[in-house]
Amino acid sequence: MTPPPTPRQDVPHGPHNRQGADFDFDKARAALAGLPGNGLNIAHSAVDRHAEGVRRDHVAIRWIGPTGTPADLTYRQLGESTNRFANVLRQLGVGSGEKVFTLLGRDPAQYITALGTLKLGAMFCPLFSVFGPEPIRSRMLAGEAAVLVTSRRQYERKIAPMRPSLPGLAHVIIADDDRGAPPSTESFWSLLDASSDVCPVAATRPETPALLHFTSGTTGIPKGVIHTHDAVVAHYASAVRALDLGPEDVFWCTADPGWITGTCYGIIAPLVMGATLLADSAEFDAVRWCRLLQDHQVTVWYTSPTAIRMMMRLGDEVIRGHDYRRLRFIASVGEPLNAEAVTWGEQVFGTPLHDNWWQTETGSIMIANQASMQPMPGSMGKPLPGIEAAVVERKRGGGIEILDTPGCRGELALRVGWPSMFQGYLNDRERYERCFAQGWYLSGDMVRRDADGWYWFVGRADDAIKSAGHLIGPTEIERVLLAHPAVADAGVFGVPDPIIHETVKAVVVPKPGTVADEALRRELHAHARRILGPAIAPREIAFRDRLPKTLSGKIMRRLLRAQELGLPQGDLSSLDPNL
Repeated sequence: MTPPPTPRQDVPHGPHNRQGADFDFDKARAALAGLPGNGLNIAHSAVDRHAEGVRRDHVAIRWIGPTGTPADLTYRQLGESTNRFANVLRQLGVGSGEKVFTLLGRDPAQYITALGTLKLGAMFCPLFSVFGPEPIRSRMLAGEAAVLVTSRRQYERKIAPMRPSLPGLAHVIIADDDRGAPPSTESFWSLLDASSDVCPVAATRPETPALLHFTSGTTGIPKGVIHTHDAVVAHYASAVRALDLGPEDVFWCTADPGWITGTCYGIIAPLVMGATLLADSAEFDAVRWCRLLQDHQVTVWYTSPTAIRMMMRLGDEVIRGHDYRRLRFIASVGEPLNAEAVTWGEQVFGTPLHDNWWQTETGSIMIANQASMQPMPGSMGKPLPGIEAAVVERKRGGGIEILDTPGCRGELALRVGWPSMFQGYLNDRERYERCFAQGWYLSGDMVRRDADGWYWFVGRADDAIKSAGHLIGPTEIERVLLAHPAVADAGVFGVPDPIIHETVKAVVVPKPGTVADEALRRELHAHARRILGPAIAPREIAFRDRLPKTLSGKIMRRLLRAQELGLPQGDLSSLDPNL
């Protein structure tokens, strides 16, 4: 049996040892200054200040292609490429504040598009590459997409058939490396080749909108969350304190750039630090991941609890058969990390896993098992410097009460004012304002704070489903199921899963005269996967004669879940007795 690795003394710790307890956002902001007139631009902070300085020839991005062959892009080359793309957008007539969407995986064009868009002063809006046509269409319509950068395969399968329903989409740019493009589209690399590699950074201000990320709630279409260029200050500060990240690190964030983790910590934060960003084009494969950690001497690794639990199932011997001597720090986010996984990480990798918590709305890590502290297995951690958190209870009629008793449970709230706090929901000011009370942001997550100040996740305050790090809105899935001619009604909820936290289950009421058999189940599975994509479509479908609903007609998803799991059904006073 291979012995567990011993803690390493030869690998220096990161910048947290060089930053005292007084590390704050003002210091982080000062470190990123450089634009005239106190301007601030994410692309300048992440690319140009390195490309024009001593780190110009340092590797910024190491991309691992499908064959496993690495390709390096230095900060100087990244600066030139993003200049070219910013010029491409300008030539296409894209102006400040317009929205550039991507439907790509971890592809070089993704990183160039993101940073070139921000350099121009436009808004970067990534989409998850596994989305089906309907989630893509609804988000692009809501965001008034002007430009889409995608692959030929994604375009032909998903975008081309619905392009007539996207009248605002003026340009589709195909990022495949063959320099070709289907009719009515343009070639990414040909456009870059024809553009100048000189481009001044837009004179954006900290309050200038920069990022648009969509996150699913429990009702209505997904929410478009708006972040400004000031978010880069929090990306920088949290990379230091929560991820122990420094300029000499090789950093690997496994999140897809279509989700906010993959943008903020898979693109922006490591580049702001001047580190080397490892980007793997392939999806999860435990053995491949172990080889990447070893062969590319990854020092800081940011991944998900789902991936960790899948690696745990593979077996310790497989994981231990690699050299992790350079791996200094491992962090996890997406859903709560169980205590067993934290200690398992120390046994097989030689360093424990550090869980942390944040949301699309917070824009950066808020609470973490920080680099400067011994992690508390099972806990979210403690608030980062500059972040004030509290456990609160919402009061009837508005307002909140702060709960100070050790061990108290309530809703997690954050004192407003951190740089990456979202600045609005797209076209929904009222919904945005409902997120705040008495100077606090109300997260919707229920937590417990112990006597030592550690926070512990309890559960969501609403019906959103957390699956493999993705927050899935039940209404979006129900809408698709209801579009099938055999479906009269549908309710969707999450079922606990030891690997991905929750799986999606749907309860379907067939229309009268429809046979609810295995053939219909297969048909509904195929229908949902085709429209929503496999990451969102329900894993399990059950049939019922009716769904529990309130007197106002709302599906009681919590009751469906309680019945599924044999839990107490709680207050049924609002249940419609006729249903």
